[in-house]
Formats: sequence, C-alpha cells, structure tokens
Amino acid sequence: MNTRVRIVVHGSVQGVSFRYYTCRRALELGVSGWVRNLPDDTVEGLFEGNDSAVQALVEWCRLGPSAARVERLDVRRDIYTGEFESFTVTG
Repeated sequence: MNTRVRIVVHGSVQGVSFRYYTCRRALELGVSGWVRNLPDDTVEGLFEGNDSAVQALVEWCRLGPSAARVERLDVRRDIYTGEFESFTVTG
C-alpha cells in the first residue's frame, strides 16, 4: 500500500545537514518527494511511497542526523498521488 505524509520538524534542524541526510535516507528507502527549510527555522517534508518505507523515513526524522536536536515532529497523512519520480532537496 502506498501513502503520502507531510512532516514539519521543530528544533535545531537547520544548518545541520538535515535536508541532505533526509534525502539520502529517502533514496535508500525508495521514498519520493521533497524536503525544504522553512523561514521559521523548521524543516518541512513531503514523502510518498510504500507505507513501511515512508514510516521508516518518518521515524528517522524523529532523530535526524547526529548534529540535529529534534524537539517535535508534526505528521499529517494525505492522499497518495504518485506525482514524484525521485526525492529532492528544495528551499
């Protein structure tokens, strides 16, 4: 079963390669979508793919890379669209 999830990561998550490592992990898991920095110092991501792979990426985001300090992870499920062919870092 495929799923789509939007996340927002709060804490010390910018300037610590959070987007790079999220993209790397997404590609390893076969998840498509994107990740970006937001002006309020959070990181936002939109993930699509196999439910277990997306869930594994969400769980990874709860910790992030070693230099990150994740305080909170907001997760919202959405309707799968299949619109992405790969995973990209934006903004």
